[in-house]
Amino acid sequence: KLAAKVFHVRGDRVKLAYNSELFEKGNAPNILSSIAGNIFGMRAVRNLRLEDIKVPREILRSFSGPKYGIEGIRKFMRIKKRPLLGTIIKPKLGLKTLDHVKVAYEAWLGGCDLVKDDENLASQKFNVFEERLARSLEACNKAEEETGEKKAYIVNVTAETKKMMKRAQLVEELGGKYIMIDIVTAGFSALQTLREADFKLAIHAHRAMHAAFTRNERHGISMMVLADIARLIGVDQLHIGTAVGKLKNNLEEVSELGEEIEKKTVKETKMRLSQNWGRVKSVLAVCSGGLHPGHVPYLIEHLGKDIVIQMGGGIHGHPSGSFRGARAARQAIEAVMNKKTLKEAAGENMELKQALDFWKRR
Repeated sequence: KLAAKVFHVRGDRVKLAYNSELFEKGNAPNILSSIAGNIFGMRAVRNLRLEDIKVPREILRSFSGPKYGIEGIRKFMRIKKRPLLGTIIKPKLGLKTLDHVKVAYEAWLGGCDLVKDDENLASQKFNVFEERLARSLEACNKAEEETGEKKAYIVNVTAETKKMMKRAQLVEELGGKYIMIDIVTAGFSALQTLREADFKLAIHAHRAMHAAFTRNERHGISMMVLADIARLIGVDQLHIGTAVGKLKNNLEEVSELGEEIEKKTVKETKMRLSQNWGRVKSVLAVCSGGLHPGHVPYLIEHLGKDIVIQMGGGIHGHPSGSFRGARAARQAIEAVMNKKTLKEAAGENMELKQALDFWKRR
C-alpha cells in the first residue's frame, strides 16, 4: 500500500508516485529528505536529476503558502499593472552605512520601487544591520513623501534562525514592509519558521547557492523543485533568472519557472508536471543578473508584466550616477507600457539615451 509506484517510463525520464501517507504534513524538509535524499548517493547511480514534483491537495493544505502573493504586493505598493522596478545596492560589500543609505535614497528618488541588500550583506562592522535598517527606512519614508509613490526597503535578515527572527521582528517594529532571506543557505526549516511566525512582512526569496545542484543538467535537483517548495512554504517573491544578462539560463527554463510560481494551474511540459495550486497564492517573479534598461522590452514581452525587474550595475553603473540610472530604468518601463520603442523614448529622455549608449558599448 505504501510502496512508491513507477507509472511512466520514456527513455531516461521516469515518473513515480508516492502515497501521501509517507509524508508528515506541513514538513518541507521531510518531503525533500524522502524524494531527494540518499538516492543521489547510491553506488549504482551515475547520474540522476529530480526535474519536478507535483504536490497533492492534502499536502498543499498543510502549508501556509505566500502571505501576499502578486495581488497583495501590488495592493500595498499601489502599482496596478506595470512591472515593479528594483535595485540591489552596489558595490554589494564595502559601503559604510551612510553611503549605503545614500545610494538607496537616490535609487528610490529616481524611480525604483524596491531597494534591497545583496545576498552577502548581513551585519558587517562597516555596515551594522540595526543602523542600516533604521536609516534606510528613514530614507525610504523621505523618498515616499518626495515622490508621492510607495517605496520599500528589502533588508537581508539571513542568519542563524533565532537571530534571523529577532531581525525580522525589528523590521516589523520599525515599520518595514519586506524582508529577504537566502532560502537555500538558510534552509527550508528556517524559511518555514520565518513564514509561520506570521509577520506582516512580505518575504523576498534569494536563491544564492542554488546552482551548486541545479546547474548540472544530468545530476542534482532543478530550480523548478526549489521553486515549488518555496511557494509551498510561502515566499512572496522569488528570483527566477532572466534569459539575458550574466547568469546561465534560457528563455524556456525561465518562462516555465515563472509560470510555475505565478499561475494557479500549470500545464505539463517536457520538463514540468502539471499542478493545481488551489488556494495557495501566487509568487511574484524577480528577474535579476546583469540587467540594464536595454533589456526591459525583452523581459516584458517574454515574461509579462507580473515581474520585478531588478537592476544592480544596470542602474548604479549609469554614467551620471544612481539617481539618473534609476530614472533611465523607469523610463524604459514606462516606454514599453506606453507602447513606445526605447529609441523613441530615448529621444525624449536624456537619462535613457545615456544608458542605452553606455550599455551598447559594453
